[in-house]
Amino acid sequence: MPVLTAGGIARPIVLVGLMGAGKTSMGRLLARRLGVGFADSDEEIVKAAAMSIADIFRIYGEAAFRDGERRVMKRLLEEGARVLASGGGAFIDAETRKQIRARATSVWLRAELDVLLARTVGRPGRPLLDKGDPRAVLEALMTARYPVYAEADIVVDTTNEEKAVTVERIMHALAAAGAVAGIAAGAAAGRAGLR
Repeated sequence: MPVLTAGGIARPIVLVGLMGAGKTSMGRLLARRLGVGFADSDEEIVKAAAMSIADIFRIYGEAAFRDGERRVMKRLLEEGARVLASGGGAFIDAETRKQIRARATSVWLRAELDVLLARTVGRPGRPLLDKGDPRAVLEALMTARYPVYAEADIVVDTTNEEKAVTVERIMHALAAAGAVAGIAAGAAAGRAGLR
């Protein structure tokens, strides 16, 4: 029987999705709600590299960034039960996805294109959006990545509603999946975005 943390989770909860889906902001709120720790893989990469993600992309390229992201995600998954906000490309990497499946519960924060645009355009630190028209880039990323994100254990739609509302939906979906203790799974199942 896995040992539960004070927040009622036995494994990390990994939030996956495109940039702008709310992985970091929802992740912080979810961790607070559960009473567990929080880590953001992009922030951890920045600390480890001692440079911004944009600088890593510019100086070393996307392949080097993805290699560092893979190592950081592996380390974070090994550090125990907490909420992890993954970078947008982390779950796309087959090796990282395998690690997440083996060690964590994955939650895809699915968002529509207009929501992602509103949350990302004009904000610094999004090197993939510097490669052209942000709408076209996000559409291409959605086409390529959404089928892979759909492999997550749980899918929760994120919209322009209050973050606390989305976090409650995540909590209910986690409870319905048996990934978090403390909420009646039967009552939660009707409100959850469970696959």
